[in-house]
Amino acid sequence: MAEDRIRSGPGEHLDPGGRATVGEQQPREERFVRERAEPPAPETDPAAPADQAEPEDEVARLRAQVAELEDRWRRTAAELDNLRKRVARDSERQRLDERGRVAAAWLPVVDNLDLALTHADADPGSIVQGIRAVRDQALTVLAGLGYPRRDDHGVAFDPTRHEAVSTRADTEAKPGTVVEVLRPGYGDADRQLRPATVVVAARAADDGSRDERDRG
Repeated sequence: MAEDRIRSGPGEHLDPGGRATVGEQQPREERFVRERAEPPAPETDPAAPADQAEPEDEVARLRAQVAELEDRWRRTAAELDNLRKRVARDSERQRLDERGRVAAAWLPVVDNLDLALTHADADPGSIVQGIRAVRDQALTVLAGLGYPRRDDHGVAFDPTRHEAVSTRADTEAKPGTVVEVLRPGYGDADRQLRPATVVVAARAADDGSRDERDRG
């Protein structure tokens, strides 16, 4: 027995049968060194799967928002295109309707011209009266369309309604007054087909000096 104890080395002890076995406990220094040499086991974070899932959910949410915005943009673009086409159609229809109303307003004038020509052979003298009546009717149509005739004789010259082509000395008219209408105008200052072509009264001195220059 003593011999067996002598053989047993450090970390060994004898079992009841006298056999030497490795001790279940290591020396304290050896266990401390081994614990420090082994790396610590990684700790598991129970919240890690949730953190990894959140970015994926955020990406999915952003993609859904982008898809919704793209759909709204397409719908808005389509509505604007339809509105543009509808406005163009309405404008064209209004323009054609207005042209039709203007043309229809002149139909009675044409009818009266045809009637006057029909009676011209039977009574040549009546043609003048018929033409005068047709002209009066045409002036009525123009006035109804917003373009009245402007025979502005004896009024002050207005550059917005008149176009002066010459001047004339007239002792009975004030200078700057329209003394003759060569071609009548139609419409007002804001909306006119053409201005009236007129002759304007000039001062006697101005007219005389102009005559002297012409003779010189």
